[in-house]
Amino acid sequence: MPDDSSIFLAGTLFDDKGGWTADSQFIEQTGSSYLLAHGLGNPVADAVTEFKVERHGEYHIYIRTRNWIAGWSDANSPGVFSANIDGKALPHLFGNASPDWDWEYGGSLMLEHGRHLIKIHDLYGFDARFDSVLLTTSDKKPDGSTEGIRALRKKYLSSANEEKDAGHFGLVVAGAGCAGMCAALSAARDGVKVALIQDRDVLGGNNSSEVRVGLGGRLNIGKYPSLGYLLNEFGPSAKGNARPQEIYEDDKKMDIILKEKNITLFLGYKVSGAEVINGRIVSVSAERVDDYSRIRIGGDLFADCTGDGTLGVLAGADWAMGREAASVYGEPSAPEKSDGQTLGASLQWYCVEEDGPQEFPDIDWGLRISEGTAQKVRRGQWYWEVGMLDDQIAEAEMIRDYGMYVAYSNWSFVKNHASYREEYSKSRLAWVCHVLGKRESRRLLGPVVLTERDLREFRTYPDGCVSTSWYIDDHKPDPYNAAHFKDPWLSIGCLTPLDYYPIPFRCFFSRSVCNLFMAGRDISVSHLALGTTRVMRTCAMVGEVVGMAAGICFRHGILPGDVYPGHWEELDRMMSKGAGDPTLPYVQTYTLVDTTAERSENC
Repeated sequence: MPDDSSIFLAGTLFDDKGGWTADSQFIEQTGSSYLLAHGLGNPVADAVTEFKVERHGEYHIYIRTRNWIAGWSDANSPGVFSANIDGKALPHLFGNASPDWDWEYGGSLMLEHGRHLIKIHDLYGFDARFDSVLLTTSDKKPDGSTEGIRALRKKYLSSANEEKDAGHFGLVVAGAGCAGMCAALSAARDGVKVALIQDRDVLGGNNSSEVRVGLGGRLNIGKYPSLGYLLNEFGPSAKGNARPQEIYEDDKKMDIILKEKNITLFLGYKVSGAEVINGRIVSVSAERVDDYSRIRIGGDLFADCTGDGTLGVLAGADWAMGREAASVYGEPSAPEKSDGQTLGASLQWYCVEEDGPQEFPDIDWGLRISEGTAQKVRRGQWYWEVGMLDDQIAEAEMIRDYGMYVAYSNWSFVKNHASYREEYSKSRLAWVCHVLGKRESRRLLGPVVLTERDLREFRTYPDGCVSTSWYIDDHKPDPYNAAHFKDPWLSIGCLTPLDYYPIPFRCFFSRSVCNLFMAGRDISVSHLALGTTRVMRTCAMVGEVVGMAAGICFRHGILPGDVYPGHWEELDRMMSKGAGDPTLPYVQTYTLVDTTAERSENC
């Protein structure tokens, strides 16, 4: 451990981040948020901060970083950067060493007592990254592990040692994608005081401008046609995967939450712990993703709308991930043996046409793309899908990085080597997503687990409520792509026709944590059944119903498992009315149902 004269600088707390982007999505895996030089092949502006030296002496400089392409290429990494202190460059280039997060040694400097300035300089604009800088008089390399970086923060960042009581709420919602927003709004409109926790700076999850996935599925269908008007109040009014930022109407989402008097929004906080007593959550801890300060939020009821089942896992809820064997639920399309394969994550991108020639680096560190394997497109769509054979939780950063790696590789080939490259001479790579658009990871298990057999045989339950509209849409690696690449990066959709199916309410709460609801892609379904429940409009209606059920629980002092059958008539009335305003202009008339699995860049 470094001595007490050491100086610890967290990247997310730099005075000026320049063109570097704060990335908090892998804090579970890496131990930190970090700064990312996501310049699409153009170096980003320097990240700069001042620091104070209390004691004159020789300081060893370490920066925690990693070589992000090391898993696929032996070439020098494009994710390298330099550092200088008070205008003096350190002799080491960072980011070309370990494939794992670790401290790289940059040399030593004599530093006088007083104020100094450090600049982190990106060289190539291809996703260099660092989370912290350490200046220490000790000659011992610090511990670069996840536990080590957390220990250093606790020692040197006062904010990391703070935990404030943020209050007690009737419902605490973790995750503010479409499902979490609807759960919070629905409960709040029923008089429940709601805490809404979101680990990013924008709302909307996959439908935000960070990820840019269009809303899929139908609203206002089935037995309860009033469900869905709530999403219509803040859902974007135009279709679009991988479209310009304004299409996703982030401000509209933020506005509806901030105007709701019964919602307290905790933006930029990630749920990191849960206090559970006798199978019941009494509070959660949440960590601010930039300064690592913590808050404690108490509650009567909780809803996991994180997509990854993060809160449920922290609370000890039963969960599953991957494909179940056919013997588990008797599903005809399931494999003989259970495995870890999931629906993959999409990392989308697009180009724009300019008036003159546009260049893109002819990279030597990318995938070996050929005329036969290249994708001749101007937009990376839903079927640019990675991580299907990987662990969507433990390997999340690697999955995201591979998505960027293949996007850059394909674009470089199209721009510099393809026989049709002249068609792309004026095309500029305008946006590559750096936030994963996940379809599947952990699913929390409830009293009922919806299965493929339920859907195919249309076996309905007495507590059926939210209706699905998507076909059973299971994705698999594209056979041609998989034959040419060790890690496939294109998928095909395997569709099973399905009428509107009412999902049982008992899929919306945990069977093992008595006051935990769930809404979104982490509800209680099998891997195959997830193929119809996972699209965002369906997830939003699940959130709307969860918010209603939370109101009933709060009003009567009961738990989620008591709503059906004991208070079903009350929930039936509420679902028949809906939580949204049906008099507003209806703008949700696009991307209604996928019946073709068409792989078009214009979806």
